[in-house]
Order: sequence, then C-alpha cells, then structure tokens
Amino acid sequence: MASSNLYSILVILAIFAPSILATDYVVGDDKGWTINFDYQAWAQGKLFYVGDNLVFNYPKGAHTVLKVNGTGFQQCASPLDSVPLTSGKDVINLATPGRKWYICGVGQHCELRNQKLVITVLPSSSSSAPSSGPSSWPSATAGPGPSTSAATTVGTRFALIMLLTIGFLWMLMA
Repeated sequence: MASSNLYSILVILAIFAPSILATDYVVGDDKGWTINFDYQAWAQGKLFYVGDNLVFNYPKGAHTVLKVNGTGFQQCASPLDSVPLTSGKDVINLATPGRKWYICGVGQHCELRNQKLVITVLPSSSSSAPSSGPSSWPSATAGPGPSTSAATTVGTRFALIMLLTIGFLWMLMA
C-alpha cells in the first residue's frame, strides 16, 4: 500500500514538476515590448530553459511579435509566410533549445527603434545543467557568463523540487 502511494506521488511529481519549474519571462519587464529599449541588456544574465515562456506585453495594434532566424534578425525582415502575433499579450513557449530571434514587424520599429530580442534557450533545467564554469554557458550576446541572480534561479528550481519531494514523502509517511 505504501509503495503504491509512493509510486503514485512520484508519477504525479514527474508530470507536474516541469510546469511548476517553468518561468514566465515578461520581455522588457515593466516596460514590456516597446521601442527604444535595450532587450539585449534585459536578456543578459537570464537563463532561459526549455519549458519557460516569453510573455510579450504591449498595447494591441501598436506592435507585433515575429519569430525570425538570425538573418531576419540582422536585417529586421521576416519570412513572407510568417504570421505575426498581435494580441498584446503574446506567450511563446520555449519548446526547444538553441538561439531564438524575435522582432517587431510594425513600421521601422526593429530597424530604427531597436525592437528586437535574441536569446539562447538551454535544455530543461530538470534534465541537465552545464557542468563547467560560467565561460562555457551560452549567452545571447558576447559577455560574461550568468549573473548571480541567474545562478540563484537554478538553485531555487532545485530547492523547489527537493521541497516538493520531501513534502510528498512526509505526507506519505504521516
């Protein structure tokens, strides 16, 4: 009976842990997705993992969000078949690791007003983490490795998993 309950709890934990640990990043924080903002500085020091979400907040009709490739990012151009996000509260789930590029497709917001974002998405924090020092960690722009706050995020995620596991085990034993 006890082993059956333990198995059920571990299955539930395995299913829900990734969503509990996922982080929603509001692009630009309080400024949101807007013109004349340094999104590369905003992204620096943040660690984006598979399962996290980017939330683009902006007044509906004022901007769009387009996912592009590296060339499209450099040229502020989107593929002809791309469909812009336009809701004003667009949520993009980071489903795969690698570089991700986003631009605004309104007027010259990307070209002249710096409304573009590039990030690097790391494999899920629950599956693995870089084992060597900060210089080996990917970053969206050239510069130092993750900041103390980014390292704290990883520690916080691990602590949350441990706390949930211990809590479930304690309930099982009680």
